[in-house]
Amino acid sequence: MIIRCWGARGSIPVSGPEYIKYGGDTTCVEIRTKNDEIIIIDAGSSIRRVGNRLIKEGRLEFTMIFTHAHWDHVMGFPFFKPIYVSKSRINVCGCPFAQSTVEEMIAKVMSPPYFPVNYNDIHADITYGGNCVDSFTIDSVEVVPIPLSHPNQGLGYKFIEDGKSFVFLTDNELTLRHEGGLDYPDYLEFSSGADLLIHDAEYTEEDYAKTKGWGHSIFTDALRLAMEGNVRQLGLFHHNQDRSDDGIDQMVEQCRGIIRRSNTSMDCFAVHQNMEILL
Repeated sequence: MIIRCWGARGSIPVSGPEYIKYGGDTTCVEIRTKNDEIIIIDAGSSIRRVGNRLIKEGRLEFTMIFTHAHWDHVMGFPFFKPIYVSKSRINVCGCPFAQSTVEEMIAKVMSPPYFPVNYNDIHADITYGGNCVDSFTIDSVEVVPIPLSHPNQGLGYKFIEDGKSFVFLTDNELTLRHEGGLDYPDYLEFSSGADLLIHDAEYTEEDYAKTKGWGHSIFTDALRLAMEGNVRQLGLFHHNQDRSDDGIDQMVEQCRGIIRRSNTSMDCFAVHQNMEILL
């Protein structure tokens, strides 16, 4: 399983010299199975570059999975070039938390007066299937969903292939249970033993004093989850829109210091744009 992060920023795309290392695009993660089948998670601003690559490769059949409907996770969909190609075959998975259907969620992004091309005018063959509770299979990968603790709800996922597991919990507030979400012990059980955990780590303790209830975690809480769950690798994710590269580096160093003092061997890093991880 190959995991590619195309965008790791939260809330809104950013640009500038202070964001070079970790990037400014919002969430989109690509998984390639051992058979080279393609799974795309979310459609943040970085999905534009994913589409360009897929067009170049001539890969027009794949699965898309959505975690939730907030703007930074869907805003790139209208700029995803495969949807304008009639040969594209896209299977979309997700749950209609804040809307009646997943299709409605996507269509709203392309509705007037917000975008000049109407959803009904795209050319791809798109099919929709929601699975909010049960695990399902995409090629050689088992996909297990879990409710996120986030305003308007959402889903995190565990991807399992050949005994290796990748847990993706973006936009998840570990210390506050939102409607439809779960409690810390539930996320601990879900993440336990993962080879890779990528978790929301948007806030410092100082940030959280002002943003409690906004649906995101303090980075040290994400670290605690990973350490208590004996996770092999932790990727800090959904970087705050105002967090510079230096600020993210400081978070990573603080986490690594805690890990060293605990005499554990877990690897901790901040996920960056264009990062590739092989499991």
